[in-house]
Amino acid sequence: MAEQEVSGWKKWVEESGEQVNFLGAFFRNVFTGGFEWNEFVRQCYQIGYRSFTLVGITSFIMGVVLTLQSRPTLVKFGANSMLPLMVSVSIIREIGPVITALICAGKISSGIGAELGSMKVTEQIDAMEVSGANPMQYLVVTRILATTLMIPLLTLLGDAIGLFGSFLAVNISDHMSWMLYFNKCLKAISFSDLLPAFTKTIFFGFAIGFIGCYKGFNSNKGTESVGIAANSAVVNASLWIFFLDVVAVQLSQILFY
Repeated sequence: MAEQEVSGWKKWVEESGEQVNFLGAFFRNVFTGGFEWNEFVRQCYQIGYRSFTLVGITSFIMGVVLTLQSRPTLVKFGANSMLPLMVSVSIIREIGPVITALICAGKISSGIGAELGSMKVTEQIDAMEVSGANPMQYLVVTRILATTLMIPLLTLLGDAIGLFGSFLAVNISDHMSWMLYFNKCLKAISFSDLLPAFTKTIFFGFAIGFIGCYKGFNSNKGTESVGIAANSAVVNASLWIFFLDVVAVQLSQILFY
């Protein structure tokens, strides 16, 4: 048992060191010449546009359900007029960024891991190196920067759609005008809510892209490693999202409250 624990810790330390080296290689290639703009734009399209429908539907349902579930409790206390304020703060601060990031971790990180894993197994990455191309710059840098850019944008769009779903849910039982509803939502949201929420989505996006690229780029166990890379990318990216969220909440409490 003790030997297994030592072996497990040794493997964890080795993998952590490999991730640090991979991170260093990423930053070195970001600041070198010959940035692949065409591939970067293509990845932004694949990651952002192709994920918008899933994020939008999920955010809409989330806004509707959160409103319908919260209304009976607020009505008991005679605070049903506070419903837009509560929903807007919940979505903007926490639910929107985290749910969007988890959805993208499942869709994007697994896709990147499987794609790069299959390229690694079929030796396409080795062929790029032999031909003089830079696979780190072409495959990794573009994907990580694309996720870092698109996840915050998807979160903003998802938050807006979630609030629209909440507005429709409010009008199922009550009658509230569009202008009144969104005035209440905007009144409840301050700069100290928006900045930490937006900032942490940047780190969520970076983690999603980095974990997916790392797992796919280091697949080396044959064809079965493609599935392993995709599954491992989702699990690790999700864990990193929760960890970063805890850190972001603690920092925002210290800095803004």
